[in-house]
Amino acid sequence: MKKQYFGTDGIRGEVGLFPIVPEFITRLGYAAGKVLTKDAKPGERSKVLIGKDTRISGYLLEAALEAGFAAAGVDVMLCGPMPTPGVAYLTKALRLSAGVVISASHNPFQDNGIKFFSANGDKLSDEFELAIEAELEKPMGCVNSKELGKAFRLDDAAGRYIEFCKSTFPGELNLKGLKLVVDCANGAAYHTAPHVFHELGAEVISIGVNPDGRNINEGCGATSPGALIAKVQEVKADLGIALDGDADRLQMVDASGRLFNGDELLYVLAKDREERGHKLGGVVGTLMTNLAIENAIQVLGISFERANVGDRYVLELLKQKGWIIGGEGSGHLLCLDQHSTGDGTIAALQVLAAMSQNKKSLGQLLEGVNIFPQVLLNIRYKAGYDWKSDQALAKQIAIVEGDLKGIGRVLIRASGTEPLVRVMVETQNADIAMSAAKSIAELIPAI
Repeated sequence: MKKQYFGTDGIRGEVGLFPIVPEFITRLGYAAGKVLTKDAKPGERSKVLIGKDTRISGYLLEAALEAGFAAAGVDVMLCGPMPTPGVAYLTKALRLSAGVVISASHNPFQDNGIKFFSANGDKLSDEFELAIEAELEKPMGCVNSKELGKAFRLDDAAGRYIEFCKSTFPGELNLKGLKLVVDCANGAAYHTAPHVFHELGAEVISIGVNPDGRNINEGCGATSPGALIAKVQEVKADLGIALDGDADRLQMVDASGRLFNGDELLYVLAKDREERGHKLGGVVGTLMTNLAIENAIQVLGISFERANVGDRYVLELLKQKGWIIGGEGSGHLLCLDQHSTGDGTIAALQVLAAMSQNKKSLGQLLEGVNIFPQVLLNIRYKAGYDWKSDQALAKQIAIVEGDLKGIGRVLIRASGTEPLVRVMVETQNADIAMSAAKSIAELIPAI
């Protein structure tokens, strides 16, 4: 069955427009609560944790969700602003029925969304999401007064999560002598990430730690690393760390101001673990992972496979293969030997550990790995156009693939939410990549 509301990362949209409106969110909480109570053991009371990022709409949606869960007879624990991976960790650590995050990740503050974690700290399965959607089709009710859910405040949530992050860093190492700039995107990690790095010994200069409900991701964080680059150079820091609004993405900057994206950091993590004798089996990237990274990982003797774009699909393939390291260029990095989901803070600690153990800079760890120029063109096409059956387009794609065989890659995919075809070409020569991409794109009837 096709899902009506849930996308690849929960339910997301602009606040005030369906489905991100109080009535629907209350019904969503009730529907999720009904599914949880059905799965509960006899005599066991369901309890969920609700966390959020720093968007002003979080207060509204938190109250709506709480009401829905209470009406279904589910107890709620509220932890306030908390990184998405922090909610995943606390859900598992506290043996709760589920975790809920109110966040639109890297989107602007006008957007918000809801995503769920299972009792194990994993993203919810398709079956669970479909069960929630089935409940949404039914009228909303309310349990009797004796069975109503209660709400509790989890006051030490940030401290618990900070200690967990620190525990993933090797005990024999520390960050003393390092000057770090940490950009928290005015998001959920503003009161956690700086403490993690400081308590491990680093000198920390924090930016993006003054959320006002409207400035999340605005000119800062992993999606706008310019502010971090400037600050690193201004204070002559050793490294910069950028997270996004819900702190599950990571980008890093070295002292020269060079930016390292998720693809490059994925290689660093894989190479370090392989050299230290970890049995990786393989590494999972996505359809968008740079070909240079795939080639470099395979040179190390490590298998590499591509999942669909989205950390959800990376996680699914990792579990299917029994592997532990995966990620995507946007900065979602999964280290399943440390956490059940992608975590920007923990991924940064793993990179810092690799640098310390190898006594090398990020640039040195990536020596010989040269990212291929990647051209991405988005073409908005006319209504009724079926690009998959366009023979002229297919012929040109085949020609380009033939020209780039062994030295480049072509990827054509449709947007899941808009009438867009995304044309991506990467090869060692930027001019060739652009020319090839345009030769494909010009055959798509654009609006």
